[in-house]
Amino acid sequence: MEKSFPQWGKNSTDFSTAWKTPLAAYFLVGPTASGKSAVAHCLAQESRPPAPLISADSMAIYRGMDVGTAKPEAADRAAGPYFGLDLVNPDQPFSVGDYLSAIHASTPEIVAAGGVPIVVGGTGLYVKALLEGLDPPASHPAHRAAAEAILAAEGLPALQAAARALNPAEFAKLRDPENPRRVIRAYELLAAGHPLPTPASTGPSPRPRSKLAGLLLPAEELRACIARRARQMFAHGLVEEVRELRARFPELSPTARHAIGYAEAADVLAGLISEEEAIRRTTLRTTQYAKRQMTWFRRQADVAWIPVGPRDDTARLAGKVRAIWATHGPAPLRPHRAKTN
Repeated sequence: MEKSFPQWGKNSTDFSTAWKTPLAAYFLVGPTASGKSAVAHCLAQESRPPAPLISADSMAIYRGMDVGTAKPEAADRAAGPYFGLDLVNPDQPFSVGDYLSAIHASTPEIVAAGGVPIVVGGTGLYVKALLEGLDPPASHPAHRAAAEAILAAEGLPALQAAARALNPAEFAKLRDPENPRRVIRAYELLAAGHPLPTPASTGPSPRPRSKLAGLLLPAEELRACIARRARQMFAHGLVEEVRELRARFPELSPTARHAIGYAEAADVLAGLISEEEAIRRTTLRTTQYAKRQMTWFRRQADVAWIPVGPRDDTARLAGKVRAIWATHGPAPLRPHRAKTN
C-alpha cells in the first residue's frame, strides 16, 4: 500500500500563522522548461482541498511579465491557491529578503488553504532561503541587491569574479566561496569598503539538508524543450507584452530589463534584430541558464533526481514525485533571517 503524505488542514496545530513553529512544505525543483510546474499543479489538485502552491521563481514575481516567464494559466491559478506570483511591479527592485517577507505575509492564507504547501521553481537562492533563512539584514541594501542581480542573471562564477575584483586579498579569505549566500555577503561588504569578518573557530553544526524532488531531462531533450518554449513565447505575444510594459513602466529594474526573452524582445522592438534572431538568442541564454541551475542544485541542495523518459507524462511523473515525498516527508521551512553567532 502506497504511503500517503500528511495533510494539514485549517484546524491543524502543526502550522503557525507567524512561522514561529515549524512550517513544512514539499519541494519540486529543476531547470527551466523541465515540466515541473505542470507536475506540481497536478499534485496540488490531488489534495482536497487543493494544496497551496508557492512559486520559487525570481522572474514570476513581476506583475505584467507573464508570457516570457511561463506563469501558470489563468484556469490553473483559479483551480487552486498560488503564492509568490505578481509580487512587485517590474520597475521596482526586489531582493530575496523581499521574497521571504512576501511569503511570510501570505502565511495566514497558505494555512487557511489547507494541505501541505508545494514549493515549485528553479531559483535556487529562493529555495535555499526558504529552507535555511537569510543572513542578517544588509547594512548596504543597494550592494546586496546588485550582488543578487549578478547571481540571478549570470550565475555564481560571475558573482565570485565581481567580488574578487573588488578586493582580491580580502576575497581570498572567504570561507566556502561556493556558497552563494556567503559570496553575496562578501560582495556587499567589499563594495562598501569593509573587510570580511574573521571566521569563528567554532560554531553550530550545519543542519542536515532536506531531501527535495527534482525533474531531470536528458540534455538534448531539455534543449529541445527550451527551443520550443522560446518559439512559443514569441508566437504568444512576448514582443507585444514588452511593448505594453515599456509604455506602463519607462524605467524597468535592471533584473526585469535584462530578463531572458524580454531583453531580446526589446531589441526586436528597437529594430536591432529580427524575431527569428531573438528566438535563437533566447534559446541560447535559456540553455545557459538551465546549466547554471543544475550546477547550483547539485552543489547546494540534496535533490532526489527523477529521470524523465519519453513515456513519462505529467501524471506518471506526479506519481514518481509523490513516492519521493512519501519517503522523505515535507521539508521544514525557515522563513526568517538566520541569527548571527
